[in-house]
Amino acid sequence: MFDYKVMKRIKSIAYFFGSVLPILLTSGCGNRKSNSTQNNNQIKADMKKEFHQFSIPSLTGDSIIDMSSYKGKKILIVNVASKCGFTPQYEGLEKLYEKNKDQLVIIGFPCNQFMGQEPGSAEEIQQFCSATYGVSFPMTEKVDVLGNNQHPIYQWLTTESLNGKGNYKVSWNFNKFLLDENGKLLAHFGSKVKPLGSEIEEYLK
Repeated sequence: MFDYKVMKRIKSIAYFFGSVLPILLTSGCGNRKSNSTQNNNQIKADMKKEFHQFSIPSLTGDSIIDMSSYKGKKILIVNVASKCGFTPQYEGLEKLYEKNKDQLVIIGFPCNQFMGQEPGSAEEIQQFCSATYGVSFPMTEKVDVLGNNQHPIYQWLTTESLNGKGNYKVSWNFNKFLLDENGKLLAHFGSKVKPLGSEIEEYLK
C-alpha cells in the first residue's frame, strides 16, 4: 500500500535540495569570487605604486618604515640573515651608512628563505645585529623576497614592468638594490658585492 505521508516528506526534501541548496552554493562561489577580486585589485594597486608609496612595519613592530620619508636620499635595500657566510657584511653596511648618512639610508630586510639562515625572532635578530655589529640603520619585519608570498616591495624591485629598470632574482642573502633620490631603481648587486666596494660607492660620489 502506497504511503502518501512518506511521499510528501520525500517531495519536501527534494524541494529543499532543488531550490535552497543551489542558492547556498551560489552564495559561496560569490564570496570566493569577491575575495579573488579583492586580491586582484590589491595586486593591481601595488603594481601602480611608485617606490616611495610603500611602507612596512619595522623589525620590532613598534613603528612603520615609510619609504616616502627618504625622498631626497638614495636607498640601499638588503635582504639580511644572521647565520650566513655573508653575515659579516653587516659591518661594512654599518660603516657605509655612517659614512654617507647625509645622502644614503640602508634598510635591512630579514629573510629566512635561504637555508633557514634567519630563524630567530624579531627580538633575537635585533639583539644579534646590535650587539655583534652595532647596526643602527632601519630593519624591517621578516619577509619573503621571492616565491608565492614575495613581499610587494620585492615584487616591485624584481619586476621590470614595475621598476622600469629590469627583471631580477634575489639569489641569496645580502643581495642589494640601490635606488636614487626620486625612488628610481639604479642597480642590483649580488651577494658578493661588498658594501664598501667600488661598485656601490661610485653611485655615492
